[in-house]
Amino acid sequence: MEASAAAEPIRIAVASNFANTAKALVREFEQEQPRRIRLVIGSSGKHYAQIHNGAPFHAYFSADAMRPERLESEGLIVPGSRFTYALGKLVLWSPDPALVDSEGKILRQTGFRHLAVANAKLAPYGRAAKEVLHALGLWRSLRAHRVRGENIGQTFHFVNSGNAELGFVAASQVVGWEGSRWDVPQELYSPVIQQAVLLKDEPRARAFLAFVRGEPGRRIIRSHGYGVAQP
Repeated sequence: MEASAAAEPIRIAVASNFANTAKALVREFEQEQPRRIRLVIGSSGKHYAQIHNGAPFHAYFSADAMRPERLESEGLIVPGSRFTYALGKLVLWSPDPALVDSEGKILRQTGFRHLAVANAKLAPYGRAAKEVLHALGLWRSLRAHRVRGENIGQTFHFVNSGNAELGFVAASQVVGWEGSRWDVPQELYSPVIQQAVLLKDEPRARAFLAFVRGEPGRRIIRSHGYGVAQP
C-alpha cells in the first residue's frame, strides 16, 4: 500500500497565470528529487469550488490571497501552510509592436476593436484590470470593446491569436514575447498577492512547497516576471 501511494502523482491546482512558472519549478525540483507532480491549470475560482467539492488536490496555488484565506478559515488546509509565493504584475499587451504605447494612451484613442479582460469574478487579474479601467474612467466607455476570458490563460490566448488586438494580461505571460506593452502603475490596482496552501499533509507535496519558498524557487519566480515577498 505504501509503495502504491508513493507512486501516485502529487496533484497541484495552479492558477492559469502561474502555469509556465509552475512548470519551470517542477522541472528543477524533479531534477533533484524525481517525484511525479501533476499540475492542474485553471482559474482560481473554479479550483476553489473544486476543493470544496472534494477534488483530490494536494496543494493549491491561487492567483489571490482571498481564497487561500477562506480555505484556512474553513479548516480545509494544513495549519500554518499558507504563504505568499508571488506578487503579480499587470500589463496591457499586444503582439503588434506599434499598437500599445508606454503610457496606455491607446485605451482612450480606441484604435482597436477588441480589448481582452479576464473575468473579474473568477480571475484576480481580471479584477485588477477592472480596477484599472475604473480608475481611468473607461470601464463603461469600453464596454463594447471588451471581450472576456474565463481566466487569464484564455485572455492571453485571445490576444496572442489575434481575436483581440490587445488585452490586460499577467506580466509573467509575456516574458520573452515580442510586441508592445504598458506596465500598469501599481497605484491603479490592488496588489495581486498570490498565495499557496497545502491541502494534504503529504511529504512529497510538502517538499515541493518548501522548494518554492526557498531561494531556488524564488529565483525562478522572479525570472518569470513576478515580484516575491520577503522570506
